[in-house]
Amino acid sequence: MTPLQGCLLLSALLFAVGFAGAVSRRNAILALIGIELMLNAANLNFIAFWRYGEPDGDAAGLMFVVFAIAVAAAEAAVGLALIIAIYRHRRTTNLDQMNELKG
Repeated sequence: MTPLQGCLLLSALLFAVGFAGAVSRRNAILALIGIELMLNAANLNFIAFWRYGEPDGDAAGLMFVVFAIAVAAAEAAVGLALIIAIYRHRRTTNLDQMNELKG
């Protein structure tokens, strides 16, 4: 197994764990953590293809990862702010109880 295949296998496992966590959890914070794991798996793919791909000398893979981390940080901040606002209104973080939109 090449190092690239090892990184891609690890990334696939990380993505699968994140997907299972995002889909199966009823708690909104744990679902958000699952989404973050999936984004980290994508970042690992970017780094693996940059490191073990064609040696062209540019740092395009690193730039993708920096932008993806910035987007993930913004997504986490907005997601947590929404969860806190919903918790203050509903007093729960259970996703099954957050099915109504009232004004």
